[in-house]
Amino acid sequence: MRYVISGAAGFIGSHLCEYLLNDGHAVAGIDNLITGSRENIRHLTAHRDFEFIEADVTRGCDVAGTVDCVMHLASLASPKDYLDNPIETLESGSTGTQKMLELARAHEATFLLTSTSECYGDPLEHPQRETYWGNVNPVGPRSCYDESKRYAEAITMAYNRVHGVRTNIARIFNTYGPRMQLKDGRVVPAFLDQALSGEPMTIFGDGSQTRSFCYVSDLVRGLVLLSRSDERYPVNLGNPREMTILEFAKAIQRLIGADARIEFKPLPEDDPKRRRPDISKAQRILGWEPVVSLDEGIRETIEYFRVKVAAAL
Repeated sequence: MRYVISGAAGFIGSHLCEYLLNDGHAVAGIDNLITGSRENIRHLTAHRDFEFIEADVTRGCDVAGTVDCVMHLASLASPKDYLDNPIETLESGSTGTQKMLELARAHEATFLLTSTSECYGDPLEHPQRETYWGNVNPVGPRSCYDESKRYAEAITMAYNRVHGVRTNIARIFNTYGPRMQLKDGRVVPAFLDQALSGEPMTIFGDGSQTRSFCYVSDLVRGLVLLSRSDERYPVNLGNPREMTILEFAKAIQRLIGADARIEFKPLPEDDPKRRRPDISKAQRILGWEPVVSLDEGIRETIEYFRVKVAAAL
């Protein structure tokens, strides 16, 4: 098969490209490099079945030849990036999604949208099931990201119903691993950057808020399985192991083997207090669940960031 992947030079996108190429498929990757990096895909550029197109999906992108599946990952996914670029974030979820849907429609290809657990907002249901409609502040500082993804899900379903495009929607929960941006503001790179640099790890609030961390290889495998399924409605992909941010910080201390300090700062507005996916739907229809342990995944991520931090010092 030949895949088109937007956001191909990003963290998850680059791993997805690598997975598909290793599985014998051809990939055309699209990215405008606003948050993605050529370094993430440098090892793929010599592959005979990989093509990179530097383009902004909100302006559309013509892809010649056969296209079997379009996977739309282009998004400013980290809080630092989407808070700095709220309009671009809204455009990638709205105009960008429609342009990629039109590409899939023109080629009679399948379409997969990577949505987010942020569609649930600061959830009143725990754990979060796909049937939960969410608790989102539509005018808060995080709304540019949350609402862009909620709109993206709506237009994806509209193209399925009106135009018959075969679509899938993945709601991704916290994912981590090599190739995350060093300064992107998310908890895993933030903690590792601080700990490896000898700085205190910053916890917002008292650290009692919870997250569930999924290693990137598990997530990518789930995306591919979902793209080959007949499920049209959203499917949660994430690790159901829930832990507090304070517990996670202490795990980083233990695995790095350093006496990294912890400091506390006020909790940002609309920051979710609890986050854990109910993955029973993915288990039932995809036969999928995470297999990489937290210790294993964090060790791999530490080694990647150790090199990055050393180069930045």
